[in-house]
Amino acid sequence: MNKHLWTGFIETVKKEVVPALGCTEPVSVALAAAIATRNLKGKPNRIDAFVSPNLMKNGMGVGVPGTGMVGLPIAAAVGALAGEPEAELEVLKNITEADVEQAKLMLEQHQVCVGVAKVTNILFAKVTVSDGTDEATVIIADGHTQVVSIEVNGKAIFIADPQPVASNSDQPKNIFSEATAHDIYEFALNVPIEDIQFIVESLELNDALSREGLTGKYGLQIGATFQRNVDRGLLSGGLLTDVLRRTSAASDARMDGAMKPAMSNSGSGNQGIAATMPVVVVAEHLKADADTTARALMMSHLMAIYIKSYQNKLSALCGATTASMGAVAGMTWLLGGRFEQISAAICSMIGDITGIICDGAKTSCAMKVSSSASAAVKAALMALDGIRVTGSEGIVADDVDTSIRNMSALANGAMTQTDVQILDIMVHK
Repeated sequence: MNKHLWTGFIETVKKEVVPALGCTEPVSVALAAAIATRNLKGKPNRIDAFVSPNLMKNGMGVGVPGTGMVGLPIAAAVGALAGEPEAELEVLKNITEADVEQAKLMLEQHQVCVGVAKVTNILFAKVTVSDGTDEATVIIADGHTQVVSIEVNGKAIFIADPQPVASNSDQPKNIFSEATAHDIYEFALNVPIEDIQFIVESLELNDALSREGLTGKYGLQIGATFQRNVDRGLLSGGLLTDVLRRTSAASDARMDGAMKPAMSNSGSGNQGIAATMPVVVVAEHLKADADTTARALMMSHLMAIYIKSYQNKLSALCGATTASMGAVAGMTWLLGGRFEQISAAICSMIGDITGIICDGAKTSCAMKVSSSASAAVKAALMALDGIRVTGSEGIVADDVDTSIRNMSALANGAMTQTDVQILDIMVHK
């Protein structure tokens, strides 16, 4: 048992599993705008934002909390006018209707401009805010809250040390360089429970978001649709329906701007939801005690981070799929499986849903979240019966770690061109 990895595992989860209000890409732009405004004396009257293609893709069609609108321009405007920089990914938590009206006025008067930056960074936002006298520019890169520079009137007042920036962006790879999926399994089962109690907050936040989504006021109403059809008698209740209903409802609310934070995973609220809610539903179904539920949630979240660590932070591969592979670990264990069955379930999911594209953040992400959760339930039940996609099929290997690397090679390789084509289609619609 590699106990020397445990401290690093805990630190990684605390860094990668954090509350976020709104989709993390537009929120990152809002944060940069808020920090820039903090360095001005007057009220913002001009905002220019330039973002990486991937950030543009994930910000074009997603709801911005509390605004009733989608897109990066409103995120930049409301962030500049009323954002709270110290709240980081919850930067918009205290905006008011008056703030939103002011932000909309800025958009109507063409005071906000958003464009694509020619950068190699997957995640990049450069936001310049002017008050008519002075201007401040903030650059966030390689992490949703990672400020690399602040300039006021062309003079740098903050430049991040380049060495830590590089190591932070590679941090998951460093932590997992000597770790395996089995190490994560052993950690989740044996770490002192008090050391991982903090993970229960993911249950509290994402379940509250799910309940909000079930009101049927958000997005494509996928969770509410499942519920309505159970009530009509067209669907039966039960474990699968509950997993789909409650997981997709949280994403419904999340993607349509609900003013409730999600507990994110690897910089994504949907990935946090996908890693949390299926496990929560199975734990409740089995009447698991609090400690067992906490261990299952830790197994899910850490496995999701481990899988994602092999991939670019943003890619053409839908992150809900890989986060659900974390969830299948927690679910399979709760249902009585051990590492052999967990490995089988993850491998089956890689053989099933690899290749679902990410075409930006928007309400239909909830459909991909529900599809991924459904695949997780299917793979878990198959594994418990000793059935799996074998190593002789497609990109799946005999062992789980090689299968994960094969999937990630696809995401980081050929699917980078897919990403270019997706963005080209989106911006020319």
